[in-house]
Amino acid sequence: MITPITIYAETDRLRLRSWKCDDLPLFIAMNKDAKVMRYFPAPLTESETEAFYRRIQDEFDSHGWGLYALELKESKRFIGYVGLHEIGFEADFTPGIEIGWRLASDCHNKGYATEAAKEVLRLAMMHGITTLYSFTAKINTPSERVMQKIGMEKIAEFEHPKLPATSPLLKHVLYRIEL
Repeated sequence: MITPITIYAETDRLRLRSWKCDDLPLFIAMNKDAKVMRYFPAPLTESETEAFYRRIQDEFDSHGWGLYALELKESKRFIGYVGLHEIGFEADFTPGIEIGWRLASDCHNKGYATEAAKEVLRLAMMHGITTLYSFTAKINTPSERVMQKIGMEKIAEFEHPKLPATSPLLKHVLYRIEL
């Protein structure tokens, strides 16, 4: 049985939709791409991506929101995700919900993350979410710029508790927006 696709939102160029089984091989390839994963501790293995995919589905099942599959409207090509996710570690700003994104490397620097993230802010409000956080390694200036473009405010810097003290990704910036 084929599960029908739910379209959560559309922008001029993009569609935020539910995930399809056909997305998984593309998601696996994206998470193995060193350019996509350069601001993460390491590219993900196939089994790590499959587990992540299942967690995404579980979050939709339990909350009705999550990391939306992102596709180009014109070609219907899967290009990554943008969405909402429960923060998965303890810090002085948790528990909380983050807005995040990950796009295929050939889709960087085209404004897609900003365009989709603005729409996710609207979806979050529809779900009654009033505060969102976003964070990234301090050296990830492209992602930090998206946070700024969608109206988030930098509130802190912190050391990510899941990273070793020697990691060049340890220092993170933290942004927040009140909806």
